[in-house]
Amino acid sequence: MSLFIHILLVLSICYLLFTVFFAVFFASPLGRLPAAHWTARFSSLWINLQRYRSHENAAIWGAHRRFGPIVQLGPNEVSVNCVQGGLREVYAGGMEKPPGEAGFYNFFQNFGIPNMFSTSASKPHSTRKRLISSTYSKTTLAASPALAAQTATILYTRLLPALSATQSAGGQLNISALLSAATMDIVTAYLFGLRSSSTFLIDTPARDRFLRWYTSRQGFSFWGQEHPALSTWAQRLFGIRLAPAFVDDANAAIEAWALGMCDAAATATTDTEKGGVEHTPTVYATMYAAVAPAPSSKEGEAVVDRTAQLTTASELLDHFAAGFDTSGITLVYVVHELSSRPTLQAALRAELMDLSPPIVPASAPVLPSAKAVDALPLLHAVVWETLRLHPAIPGPQPRVTPEGGCRLGPEGVWVPGGVRVSASAGLLHLEESVFERAGEWKPERWMEEGTERRREMDRWFWAFGSGGRMCVGKHLAIHQMKYILAAIYTNFTTIIVNDEGIEQRDAYTAPPTSDELLIKLVPVSAG
Repeated sequence: MSLFIHILLVLSICYLLFTVFFAVFFASPLGRLPAAHWTARFSSLWINLQRYRSHENAAIWGAHRRFGPIVQLGPNEVSVNCVQGGLREVYAGGMEKPPGEAGFYNFFQNFGIPNMFSTSASKPHSTRKRLISSTYSKTTLAASPALAAQTATILYTRLLPALSATQSAGGQLNISALLSAATMDIVTAYLFGLRSSSTFLIDTPARDRFLRWYTSRQGFSFWGQEHPALSTWAQRLFGIRLAPAFVDDANAAIEAWALGMCDAAATATTDTEKGGVEHTPTVYATMYAAVAPAPSSKEGEAVVDRTAQLTTASELLDHFAAGFDTSGITLVYVVHELSSRPTLQAALRAELMDLSPPIVPASAPVLPSAKAVDALPLLHAVVWETLRLHPAIPGPQPRVTPEGGCRLGPEGVWVPGGVRVSASAGLLHLEESVFERAGEWKPERWMEEGTERRREMDRWFWAFGSGGRMCVGKHLAIHQMKYILAAIYTNFTTIIVNDEGIEQRDAYTAPPTSDELLIKLVPVSAG
């Protein structure tokens, strides 16, 4: 009898294993897809471990290299690395972001209030985007007297003097911190007006304090992004913090600083003596007016609605955080690449000196037009190639397949509804069939115009996303990056002193691992 029981037990176990095997590998809706790891068929443990270890981008890239343009990352998660069956269907097709409080993007709320980026559903996102997208259009930016005056003031009275001041110390500096200061000053000036914005280029202690807040949070986003409910319950039930308290403190400090700029901008908006055009709070005024209730007054003075102010602050904090950080990261890598190529620097400088006027101190306060700067082919190629090889946000951008399912990948594999699917700029930009010698920085590839190869590169270029969720601040980012580079390389040559730690972090947002790049600035004759 005992032998019979043992045989029955063995047969039962075999049947159970067969049933699980069949369900996972054959009956599973994702069973036709190659799995990044054998456990991905039935568990998210592998991909969660890669994310926790800050190895996600490299792990997914390795899977795509082995298995092709579509791979399974977990029982309900897929990664795509293609245009046809990937970007077109998922992003241009308008798939929703992961919904609810446990959604990936809910992590990006500020003040506990949703903003455009953190909003999962397309309809409220589109409504919010319509409120402010016109302030970021290329046409609006090029014609904006406020932005022109703000850019001129920041370049001529802050950036160039700060660069020149380094000569007393032999011209050496950590260019990363200075570039972050420049991008923050320009972005916040356009959002809040010059008087209400940051002054990081001339207030080093304020800059360093903010950067400490901002960078102290690096490496602690996993639980908040991927498992926010677990974070909440671990602290509530067991008093265990999955992210240190100083992360919350840093977030609170950044929110308070952002709200302070909003309050200052509100005063500038209502002040009849607000001053010159450079003090216009362009984006703040547009956003607040769109979300505020009908104007009221108290003793003849306008009253700021606090709910509308916090809604505006949540939105604009997201704008300046993304705007300064991503542009600053890109500029660090432009400087790093150019600093090892003196011949290319000379060619870029020759192009910049053809601007009218060139961006030299003697030209102040007049700048060349935004249209003229944007049209420089070598400057554009240098920026575009850096955005390709060193995207500031190389990580996955999750979406959810529609309820009725869809076909993904070049071969149109059926994927059911409710599956998390994502593409990554950092992986798309390494596709060798599109970008020849994709691992090399070759700006000349973007000098090619009107060819099918260039059109294909444009289709795969994804530094700003695509579809209805494309980066709303794209043109402001390009504006500030090109002007900052023009100011630097018209007046200086850059040489690397120490680039240890220049490799990018493996993360959603990817600054250098050291957050530093030590260079030497050598003044050149500006004519």
